[in-house]
Amino acid sequence: MRIFLAGLLLLFVCSGCRDAQNDKERTPLLEVDGYFLYKEEIDAVRPANQSSEDSIRFAEEYIHNWLEETLLFEKAQSNIPDGVDIEQMVTDYRKALITHIYQQALIVQQLPSEISEEALNDYYEQNKKLFRLEQPLIQGLFMKVPLNAPQIGDVRRWYKTFTRDAVELLEKYSYRNAVRYEYFYDKWLPLNEVLNMLPLEEPNAEQYVDNNRHIERKDTAFYYFLNVSDILLPGEIKPFPYARGEVKDMMLNLRKVEFMQQVKADLYEQAVKRKRIKYYIDAQNEKVD
Repeated sequence: MRIFLAGLLLLFVCSGCRDAQNDKERTPLLEVDGYFLYKEEIDAVRPANQSSEDSIRFAEEYIHNWLEETLLFEKAQSNIPDGVDIEQMVTDYRKALITHIYQQALIVQQLPSEISEEALNDYYEQNKKLFRLEQPLIQGLFMKVPLNAPQIGDVRRWYKTFTRDAVELLEKYSYRNAVRYEYFYDKWLPLNEVLNMLPLEEPNAEQYVDNNRHIERKDTAFYYFLNVSDILLPGEIKPFPYARGEVKDMMLNLRKVEFMQQVKADLYEQAVKRKRIKYYIDAQNEKVD
């Protein structure tokens, strides 16, 4: 088997060194009960610019996987449960696949993907109840500095205030001393994402942060400072800036549904107008007037 595979792999690797006698012909590599694997199938999926060693490894793995899948298919084909209509399933899947591909192409060609900010905001305002938080969000400021950093007393005062002067002092200080500095007074971040930045051992971190807006911690190497200016808890309405992406996706999906409903309605009307639809009997086997 190893010698046979080696021969197949050699044929695969050296295939680029000779011209095919006929472009329409395919070169079989191996057969399992009438199922063939062709060299051209491997060539079509082989990554470009591979070394000879990588090509051999890729071909060997491809051949092994093909053999396993073919043997499994052959076994499954002879053990299909009674009552399973494979041909009908294939027909239904083909119909659904063709329809899906056409719909996607039609949507890309004819349905604009851009939505104005005014439209997004209007939809959000009209449907706020659809956008509820599943996890808490916070706004604030975070800083991480080494234990030997200077002016720790000043940092303790500055990080607790929201004034522009205090923020500017912290920003200047962070350039020289901070390992990490995050300013998010103007945007919402998931609480868990922020808590991952500092060592906070609390059984109910959400409640703790809600009750303690100025948090300082330290470990063997760093001080951690977190100032929480605002917090939103699960169940509350997501702020528009945070929900904007979700709002846009929802609106686009609705527009796609409405667009395709209109396409189908138009096709139906055209078919009726051109008398392409012929009714023979109804569901009760009665003639339709």
